[in-house]
Amino acid sequence: QVQLVESGGGSVQAGGSLRLSCAASGIAFSYWSMGWFRQAPGKEREGVATISPGGGITDYADSVKGRFTISRDNAKNTLYLQMTSLKFEDTAVYYCAARGGGYSLISATYNYWGQGTQVTVSS
Repeated sequence: QVQLVESGGGSVQAGGSLRLSCAASGIAFSYWSMGWFRQAPGKEREGVATISPGGGITDYADSVKGRFTISRDNAKNTLYLQMTSLKFEDTAVYYCAARGGGYSLISATYNYWGQGTQVTVSS
């Protein structure tokens, strides 16, 4: 049974930082591309960041480039999202997801999803 469990969400003031984690089990983690997605109330889910299986290739949504960093520790089966200079518009539920192919920011191409963690940024 595949499980992706996010943690690290919370409330922070604008300009602050948070680090999200996603612990994976039930998959050969190092063979899967991973992604972070978010969904704000009334909005569609959007891709935030993605990383290749080995961690050498990453891609980001324009809205977070230079502020967010995706990384992974394959020895720990864990995915991370370091978020800095947070803005009010970053408020959303953040999800991690696993994809059995190349890295991608397209949510429809992902196979497994976590339950999400709330990030709230106050202005």
